Amino acid sequence: MLPLAVLLSDPAGAAVSGPRRTTAAAADPALEARVARLLAGMTLEQKVGQMTQAEVGSITPEELTRHRVGAVLNGGGFAPGRRKQAPAADWWRLAERLDAAALAVDDPVKIPLLWGTDAVHGHNNVFGATLYPHHIGLGATRDAALVQAIGAATARAVRATGIAWTFAPTLAVAQDPRWGRTYESFSDDPRLVATLGAAMVRGLQGGLGQGRGVIATAKHFLGDGGTHDGRDQGVTRATRAELEARHLPPYRAALAAGVQTVMASFNSWHERDRGVDHGKLHGSHALLTGLLKERLGFDGFVVSDWNGIGQLPGCTPARCAQAINAGVDMVMVPEQWREFIEHTLAQVRAGEIPLARIDDAVARILRVKLRAGLFDRSPARDAGAGDAAALVDRALARRAVRESLVLLKHDRAVLPLARGARVLVVGRAADRLELQTGGWSLGWQGRDNDNGDFPAGETVLAALRSALGDANVAFSETGEGVDVAAHDAVVAVVGEAPYAEGEGDLAPPATLRHADRHPQDLAVLQRVTGHGRPVVTVLFSGRPLEVNELLNLSDAFVAAWLPGTEGGGVADLLLRSADGRIAHDFRGRLPFAWPRSACPAPGGRAAPLFARGHGLRVAQRTRLGRVAVTPARCPS
Repeated sequence: MLPLAVLLSDPAGAAVSGPRRTTAAAADPALEARVARLLAGMTLEQKVGQMTQAEVGSITPEELTRHRVGAVLNGGGFAPGRRKQAPAADWWRLAERLDAAALAVDDPVKIPLLWGTDAVHGHNNVFGATLYPHHIGLGATRDAALVQAIGAATARAVRATGIAWTFAPTLAVAQDPRWGRTYESFSDDPRLVATLGAAMVRGLQGGLGQGRGVIATAKHFLGDGGTHDGRDQGVTRATRAELEARHLPPYRAALAAGVQTVMASFNSWHERDRGVDHGKLHGSHALLTGLLKERLGFDGFVVSDWNGIGQLPGCTPARCAQAINAGVDMVMVPEQWREFIEHTLAQVRAGEIPLARIDDAVARILRVKLRAGLFDRSPARDAGAGDAAALVDRALARRAVRESLVLLKHDRAVLPLARGARVLVVGRAADRLELQTGGWSLGWQGRDNDNGDFPAGETVLAALRSALGDANVAFSETGEGVDVAAHDAVVAVVGEAPYAEGEGDLAPPATLRHADRHPQDLAVLQRVTGHGRPVVTVLFSGRPLEVNELLNLSDAFVAAWLPGTEGGGVADLLLRSADGRIAHDFRGRLPFAWPRSACPAPGGRAAPLFARGHGLRVAQRTRLGRVAVTPARCPS
């Protein structure tokens, strides 16, 4: 493998020794000839239209035809008719109308539409879909076969709505848990991210071009998980060697697995040892073209992130020659797509963007559409299109939850609980699916949902009642006024409020202490502890957190991440089988180190409370004891 210093040191394209190509796709002469024929018959207006991606709610079918727009996307929270609970059939009908509009152009060359969606833990924007654990939970499973199966199930769900492209998987190697996108990262270990990311690509793209599978996206290129202080869209301070060793391996693996699209990242890169600011990655020719396309051999297309080109100096979301010349092939310009087309046409005619660069971008887009079989069949006309049953795979999701949970503490060996136990369930997360599913769930930030928005879901409380019987399960969200001693055990289900990027960041002086933001979780544990009954705490979180006070009040403590819609997977591990056996043991291991302190140390040098890879089985006899609690205010 060539070091990044070599890969980036040759902007003129001079020959370098050693292996170059990483992409799995072998050149197909027949396909390339077809691309060339299509390209030769296209007008400049068609070409720029193909490079344009509009938000589906901001464009009508008539406008799509008139402006020859080649791609659309739905933002988080969009649903047909602006109805959150729109069924799969409504998505499919909209896809069918848009597909027809794309082919209704008055041009000799007719090119099918490509619709992209953020299906990042199942088809999470669609009502009734099974939601799987977020990437951080899948990282705890370390199970590539499971991840591939989830990718395939997600592809089936996406195809059922007439869509053929997902903006997944995220290949970030998150380094600071204060980043609000930490849960989108499989791990802080680039090798694990590479293994599971490639498995997700294989699952999503399985059968691509044969009426199955969807186009996958490796995102966000490059270094989005390494920003200083975990600030979203911030600056990644790394040497070239560090960027290669920590952030590039997952992309090599995804390219080898055949990923067809790559999304540029919002972050900037500061080359720390040389003191060089490379600026925003959307404008980096060295990385998008020199490294990704030329040296690593990527022959799919690069798509920008939401209005990402507008962050480059001198650019707006609708006008940026620099980004296109740097190697962005398709521009995600959700609302200002008309202006983008107008400005880009003018820039080509003025010579600011070479026509050869336009032709290269469009050839890449055509290549991917051909490989996906879009010229042969519309996804909206698949046999399973509109089939709500394809959105659901509860058994697979339940298995994923079981494998993802990590038993951090088990001092009194109380797990699993007997089926005849009388259990008191407390905590605000026990019966709220929006806390169980987290961000990117029927909306961008995952808020404003209730249990009725997840008809195929089950809370932990509901799962415990199903297994133990209503008479054996009492529930008090706050734990106030309850006779704890009247029960055999307490299960406390607590967790973070939903969030996604930006709003989920914990910017200094904020701390990693969970109780700082959610004191009610600490309060409920304080009410139920000390009554002579074992307390089992289940934590829903999108990152490892300082929970020392909660650990000290718990006999057993489970990191459940953001498990999705199948609370039954949690109950499976908390309870014995009906015949008293241990039907399912804990298998999950930490994908990130678990912090001892509320303030991350620079460079992660502080000794963690639990190392990456930690995870107990119920039979293991270890005693954590009391963990020190030190008041902290992180330096800004």
